[in-house]
Amino acid sequence: MPVISLSINGRAHGPIEVRDDLTMNDFLREVLGMTGTKFGCGAGQCLSCAVIVDSADGTSATMPTCILPATEFDKFAIRTVEGHARDGELTALQKSFISHFAFQCGYCTPGFLNEGQVLLERLQSEPIPRTELERTITEALDGHLCRCSGYVKYHQAVRDVVLADPNRFLI
Repeated sequence: MPVISLSINGRAHGPIEVRDDLTMNDFLREVLGMTGTKFGCGAGQCLSCAVIVDSADGTSATMPTCILPATEFDKFAIRTVEGHARDGELTALQKSFISHFAFQCGYCTPGFLNEGQVLLERLQSEPIPRTELERTITEALDGHLCRCSGYVKYHQAVRDVVLADPNRFLI
């Protein structure tokens, strides 16, 4: 059996033996007991299962976990929805999701939260003109599916975090 080692939310895991066919989603949920990452469509289309993958160059992107084997994440540094809050304190984005009730059933929330966080980090290092904000948020969240149709509220929640500190994100 293959052996993987990776960092999840800043904590090292491994070496751990995994089956070749074990998806990253099942690894997180069944092996590590991290149930925040959801299994939605099983085809990598809804992105409820998206986690943040941190690259060595300081950039981040989301990746689906339902269709990729855990072995694909060997040596990766990833963040899951469980890794956002620090010492029980929610992030500005989490608070904004709550204040906008940007979720209904909450199933898609981990994917939207992770994608929103990646966008905030990108905007912090690469600010955009205010006139491009709406399009940028729409493009970032595009592809994430919400069965309860919370798209507008997710968009508003991300926008409010950006606009709360425009000097950090906008030029």
